[in-house]
Parts: sequence; structure tokens; C-alpha cells
Amino acid sequence: MTTIGMVGLGNMGSGVASNLLKSGYELIAWNRSPGPVEELVAKGARRAGSPSEAFDAEVVFSMLSEDSVIEAVIVNSGALDGARAGAVHVNLSTISVSLARRLEALHQARGLGYVAAPVLGRPDVAASGGLVVLAAGAPAAVETVLPLLERFGRKVWRMGDEAARANVVKLACNFALASMIETLGEAGALAAAHGVEPRDVYDVMTEGLFASPAYKVYAELIGEQRFSPAGFAMPLGLKDVRLALQAGEEKHAPMPIASVLRDQFIAALAHGDAELDWSALAMVSRRAAGLERPS
Repeated sequence: MTTIGMVGLGNMGSGVASNLLKSGYELIAWNRSPGPVEELVAKGARRAGSPSEAFDAEVVFSMLSEDSVIEAVIVNSGALDGARAGAVHVNLSTISVSLARRLEALHQARGLGYVAAPVLGRPDVAASGGLVVLAAGAPAAVETVLPLLERFGRKVWRMGDEAARANVVKLACNFALASMIETLGEAGALAAAHGVEPRDVYDVMTEGLFASPAYKVYAELIGEQRFSPAGFAMPLGLKDVRLALQAGEEKHAPMPIASVLRDQFIAALAHGDAELDWSALAMVSRRAAGLERPS
């Protein structure tokens, strides 16, 4: 049975780890805060005292919040230097294209496999094993980890041999989701300004114009103003939009809507929304229309 390391047990990582553990794999888990590790240990996982210990495995999954954290935990800690020979590292995080390329080179230099496999879905989807996985990397490495990806993903999309390709696709998808949230917010504010209940507009959209799971999930969150606890926190939304803008600038691909989204996220943070789900971005439009008054 394959030994799996898991680094990062936030809202998403915990769901992924639980599904791997339920599938019968030996799991070695590390997290900066001990609570999530203890929960997995109670289910049969082993506790890693450091990221390096978690990398003493045949396959290592990591799901960390941003580039700087990955640099600290995976690179600067020496975890890669002490990794088991021939191990494959699967990075589930949403990161910059530049870091994706650097990580691939660092792994190749050490004889390690590297697969970028960012995921689409919220924490409840991760817990149920229904994520969409975007996988890219050397074909042999992807084939090695494919059975594991299928333990928590309902579909695995192969994005090519260059790891960074998966991260580009993830940034494009998150940009589109953020654009959808902004659109729902503006549409709801327009309706509310004319005395129409936004949820009525959202019902028309989700049952007719845009009958898709993503629209339905976010229309319900926005319509009910159910922004806490956050499934995907506001600062992470801003981070991903900035990464998309950075990737666009690198290739001279203008993204004017992304520039608007960046400013809307900054406005949300300025109003103290950092702890809320990124769907609360919709409230920026309501405030601008005078529909949300200070208490």
C-alpha cells in the first residue's frame, strides 16, 4: 500500500486527506496548527513532526494557501532535500505560474516527480470526494498519482506535460468565478434598488439563463447573505485575481475585468470583510448603491 504524506490541512486539505485515509492508504500528516492533525490521527493517520517527515513518503500531497507559504514550508524548510528517493509531490494549491515553473525545476534537479493538481470545488465538495482536479506534469508522474487523485476527485482533467499549465487553467477558472460573483452582486443591487428581491432575480438566473451548479451555489450564498464561515476567504480571492493579472501581463494578454475585480476585492477588505467568504464581494455593489447602510 502506498504511503502518502499530506502537508496543509485547511478547509480543503482536510477533506482531501480524509478521503485518502478512508481509502485505506497509510497517511503521514503535517499542519502548522495541530488541531486538524489530531483529528486525522484519531482516524488512523500518523503525525509528522515537520514537513520533511511528511516528505518521507512515496507520494506527497500539499495544499497551502499562497506562494510565500509554499516557499517557506516546502522549499526553505529543506523538505525537498530530504524527500524519499523517487517520490512524487502533488501540489494542490493555487499558485503563480512563475512559482509553478520554479517548483517543477527544483523537483527535477532532485530526481523527484512533480505534478501540479489544483482543484475546483468548495470544502463540502472536498469532503465528499467530488472535486474537479486539473493535473499536469510528466506523464509517468501523473500516471503514478492518478488513482489517488480519483479518490477525492469526481473528474481529473489532464492539462499536459508542463506543470504550470494546470495552474494557468485554475487561475482562469477562478477569475471566471470571481467575475460571476461580481455580476450576481451588480444584478442583485440593480434589482434591489428598484424594490425587487434579489433572490427572485437569482431564481430566474439559476433555473433558466445560467442553470449550472456554480451559479446556484453562489446565488444562494449571496441571496441569503450567508458569508460565514468562509469556504474560500476574501483575501484568497484577491490573491487569485492578482495572480491571473500577473499571468496575463507576462504574455501581454489584457484582462480589464480582472482589474475591476481586484479593486472590488480591495474595497471589500477596506470594509472589514476579510473573514468572510469571497461571495461577499457582491456586497460591494450593494454598498455602492446605498443599499447597505452602516449600523
